[in-house]
Amino acid sequence: MDTPTAKSSLARPARRSGRRSLLVLAVATALAAGLTSAATAGSTDRAGARIHHGQVELPVNGGTATIDPATLRIDARSDDGRSLRMSDPAADAPGTPANLTASGTTARWSYPGRGLKAEARAERGRLLVSITADRDEALAWPVTGTDPAASALQLPRGEGLSLPVTDPFWNSSRAQLVGTQEDVASQLSLPMWGYSFGGRGVSYLAPTDIGTSLAYTSRGGRLTTTAKHAFSGGDGTRGYTVVFSLTDGSPIAPAVDYRHWLAEHGQLGSLSEKIRKNPETGRLLGAFHAYAWGDDRTAAGIARLKALGVSRLWLGYDADDAPMKSQDVAAAQRAGYLVGPYDSFANGRDKGPDTPPNSVWPKGVYPSFCVRRADGTVQPGFHKQGCYLSSQAFEQAEPGRHYLADRTRSLVANGAASYFLDVDAAGELFRDHDAAHPMTMAQDRANRLARMRRLTDGSYDARHAPLVLGSEAAGAWANQVLAFDHGSATPVDGRLWPMETGHFDTASDQPKDDPAWGGYTPEAAADTFFKPVRVSDFKPEHRAAVADALKAMYDPAYRVPLYEAALHGSLVNVERWELPFGKLPEQKTTRALLAMLYNTPLNFVLSGKDKHDAQNARELAALQKYFAPLHQAAGTQELTSYRRLTADGTVQRTVFGNGTLTVTANFSAAAHDGLPGGCVDATLKGGKPRRLCPATVVS
Repeated sequence: MDTPTAKSSLARPARRSGRRSLLVLAVATALAAGLTSAATAGSTDRAGARIHHGQVELPVNGGTATIDPATLRIDARSDDGRSLRMSDPAADAPGTPANLTASGTTARWSYPGRGLKAEARAERGRLLVSITADRDEALAWPVTGTDPAASALQLPRGEGLSLPVTDPFWNSSRAQLVGTQEDVASQLSLPMWGYSFGGRGVSYLAPTDIGTSLAYTSRGGRLTTTAKHAFSGGDGTRGYTVVFSLTDGSPIAPAVDYRHWLAEHGQLGSLSEKIRKNPETGRLLGAFHAYAWGDDRTAAGIARLKALGVSRLWLGYDADDAPMKSQDVAAAQRAGYLVGPYDSFANGRDKGPDTPPNSVWPKGVYPSFCVRRADGTVQPGFHKQGCYLSSQAFEQAEPGRHYLADRTRSLVANGAASYFLDVDAAGELFRDHDAAHPMTMAQDRANRLARMRRLTDGSYDARHAPLVLGSEAAGAWANQVLAFDHGSATPVDGRLWPMETGHFDTASDQPKDDPAWGGYTPEAAADTFFKPVRVSDFKPEHRAAVADALKAMYDPAYRVPLYEAALHGSLVNVERWELPFGKLPEQKTTRALLAMLYNTPLNFVLSGKDKHDAQNARELAALQKYFAPLHQAAGTQELTSYRRLTADGTVQRTVFGNGTLTVTANFSAAAHDGLPGGCVDATLKGGKPRRLCPATVVS
């Protein structure tokens, strides 16, 4: 387990001292003023690169890194004399190095036999290693977590996990981690990972995330990871960079390092600035999120929520043939709520009785705009229906045809000030082989950013105001154009999809083998969203897998706020929309505590046709009443400290801003320091603790 006193220092570590808490505060203040700790790394960088006995030595904050060009092994020696293995030799030997030189803060060499060139340099206290290829190649490196002192792996699945490297669950087949690999660009919420070494640590950033994956292995009962990069001329991935930093070993240190990296490169958004540019964005502060059906999205439904005490709410609705009417949107605005339709630019299909409205496009789009694979076939769309549409095709057509702008105009004609655009900030990036609209994955990302930015700044239509934009499971690369996301708060386990679809052991075109989750009926309150589901609701042969999936997603002993450490104060992070608060009743208390601890909203579904509607509305009101002042005070602030107060990790504390908000959550059954089990205390600066025990308000 991480040590009980593990704490995020916003400074990458220098020598440890008894005044560490003052250092944290000082650096947090500097960062808030637009500076970062890396700005002080100039003296370290100026020490320069050195070649010694064929090894490359480079200064990093907190020590020195030594690279063996013959194998790409990297070792570090910290200023306090400790040795750390940053990377084992590459899993596939890079070849015999040649032309090794050093100049200033940079060393260079090549691997002629494989067409690779390498450059290592010190920059702002970090070690950057960049490798370029003159041919299509692959490299399995760095190989991380192999140091015997490594104690925990930090992994940005959704909000984030910190996994003890010797944990029996995560080293076993039950966790379904070992033996798998995940795409860094689309399956990890942040392009980074890290390890703790007990008072020290290493963070790994992968700015060239496209074409990079992270593979998980268990060596002697210990979790290790190997990054793999595919150099492809056609995919535009011939360059590969990994950034190494020594950290203080906090379980959120890699994410803090990534936040610094974003800020240093002008890639960190500011929610305060987004509110300044579009004041409607301010309605997100203190708001829970909910999708509404039927009467719950009318003026009467809104009045009911207001009467229950719901002060702020993001209210979404399907872009179907019965959208919210103008008078209902106006009622929501008067109530202080923010309203937005659900939409997607990702899919195209022929119009049919079961075709979602957002998959139907004007003549000329489908199938002409379909992404085509290398063999000329179309890239199948959602649920294998229709196709995924090429963002490049839309970008080429948009100046003249306005397919996207026309769609958006039609959906916000009712006065909606927000917009949820599914898929664009998440999901798989595509290479399009269609000669009419060829596209690399990097271009796909750039196109998505461009069209999201048009919605955010209002340039999609000069007659409409900018929109408060959200998207699915936002990758960090989209943080500047989004105000919120639905999904990156959820550390999705791969077994969630069989749970949702009902296909544990059968193909998707076959009958479901376990219907526990529910389907898309009844129309106004589909079971897939509204039906509460417990482990015992699944067939006996599937219950162990379901229980393990939920453990992997929600066990607080493994959860850490990596996403918030990197991006809190840039956008508002929420769980996936198909996992509303009422869907998993056995996880309610844990999810409520996590939301308060991380200062992130809960999401709900509402429909008068749902037999649990009154209960859902009451729970929403009770929890939002507690959450609202906390998020209104700290929603624009960065997460400056995270600590585990007990050895088992069941009592945790966060601090936001310069002490703006301090939250302590007790996930255990026993009281700790006066805080009952299953409860949370939150203290605003200068105020007294306010307590919430979710079990007293939810059922």
